[in-house]
Amino acid sequence: MKNVVWAIVILLLIGVIGAGWFLLGPATGFSTDKEVLYIRTKAPTKQAVLDSIEKNNIVYNLSTFKWLASWMNYWTSIKPGKYEVKKGTSLFTLVRMLRNGHQTPVKLVITKLRTREDLARLTGNKFEFDSLQMLRFLSTSDSLKSYDLDSTTVMSAIIPDTYTYFWNSTPSVVFEKLYAESKKFWTSERKQQAQAHGLTPLQAYTLASIIEEETNNNNEKANIASVYLNRMNKGMPLQADPTIKFALRDFGLKRIYEKYLLVESPYNTYKNKGLPPGPICTPSKKSIDAVLNAPQTEYLYFVASPDFKQEHDFSTSYEEHLKKAKLYQQALNRRDSANKAK
Repeated sequence: MKNVVWAIVILLLIGVIGAGWFLLGPATGFSTDKEVLYIRTKAPTKQAVLDSIEKNNIVYNLSTFKWLASWMNYWTSIKPGKYEVKKGTSLFTLVRMLRNGHQTPVKLVITKLRTREDLARLTGNKFEFDSLQMLRFLSTSDSLKSYDLDSTTVMSAIIPDTYTYFWNSTPSVVFEKLYAESKKFWTSERKQQAQAHGLTPLQAYTLASIIEEETNNNNEKANIASVYLNRMNKGMPLQADPTIKFALRDFGLKRIYEKYLLVESPYNTYKNKGLPPGPICTPSKKSIDAVLNAPQTEYLYFVASPDFKQEHDFSTSYEEHLKKAKLYQQALNRRDSANKAK
């Protein structure tokens, strides 16, 4: 009799251990280090979740997952989102993660963007919504009026940085955080620095966007800012080549020929004095601070150095500038001729 009892106890222990291993042991069916499970907001149904799990081979035993999810009351509170599942995750851990809505954060890295379409494309590839939904938000006055922005100035609320969201964030939620970070960036000190140059934050941002397109050399940005500030103070047109590229929407132009300067656009700073109506890209924090900390100089002109070392030569007179511009033009022609000969 004792032997029978012990046999039953042993069998029960084996069953408990087996069940525990079945529920708490590795249960993933994929061979990679991780897989991502997306549960869309529009269809957070039991069948949609099961289809997604099966399609991506998240677990090797779908029936047991389905039973455990029911037992843990998951189907009554499905939470949409992006869930990263690591190889070897147990069924219990997976169901608990989904039930609690422990989403995997999405990192939105913003560097230099030129247009609303660029931002819409970037976010459309990162989030549940598509690029058209974001573009619609960025282009609609009803969306932007609460931020005191319009479709021309909306990009001025974008400070390049890394932002963290959930995958199922809406366009308004994404923009709200960008706007909040922009407000934090424009401290009282920065606003005072802009005012000292006769600029609003929007104007400082717009000028910084031109400088961002002029050079990658952070050591030169403040001097270039001083050139444009001097021109504005003297009532001279900025004559900034990057604004012509923006007006033409041709950012691959290597040389700005005279015919391009005829384009009818408020962004044509050869035809229109002052700053364009909005930024031509999202400038880095260093470019914005270069404007705010621009030194007092007599410079009115600058041209790329003929040695092509990402530096510029600055001039205080047009005659001096023409001489330096001629040297650069000659160097450019020589380089183009050499490239054609190859």
